[in-house]
Amino acid sequence: MDLKSLIRDIPDFPKPGILFRDITTLLNHPEGMRYTMDALVQLCLEANLKPDHVVGMESRGFIFGPTLAYNLNAGFVPVRKPGKLLAAVHTVEYELEYGTDTLEIHQDAVGSGDKIVIVDDLIATGGTAKATAELLTKIGCDIIGFVFIVELLDLKGRDRLPDAPVLSLIQY
Repeated sequence: MDLKSLIRDIPDFPKPGILFRDITTLLNHPEGMRYTMDALVQLCLEANLKPDHVVGMESRGFIFGPTLAYNLNAGFVPVRKPGKLLAAVHTVEYELEYGTDTLEIHQDAVGSGDKIVIVDDLIATGGTAKATAELLTKIGCDIIGFVFIVELLDLKGRDRLPDAPVLSLIQY
């Protein structure tokens, strides 16, 4: 299936010169969504990824993460922006293009030695995925892979990530 044909291009968003890859059209396509999930699971199986947890980054990692976790017989754990989780959290602050941001995970969500696959819809510069990996590594988790629907190759986000397989379905 040609997944690229199911992704809408939005020029000059969020600012002039940026071509935004909008996956909402893929999400709205039943066959495309099923194909995407099946392909993500297959990528993980072929890479022999056997996580204890799939960690989804806010917010589109929440769309793909639970189904991926279910199919890999793993738990799903969300990593959120500040103030969204109600129990005690671990935090990490990371650099953005213009400033900083923070990510949080419940303190009781994962533990030292847990094997983790991190999932999101898209990797561009890799900043959020890198910060998520740093947060989990600080806890003592073992990052065994990263999974993305879309990878923007020119931005070299995978080069910023720790040494673990980086899997993506669609490359631009």
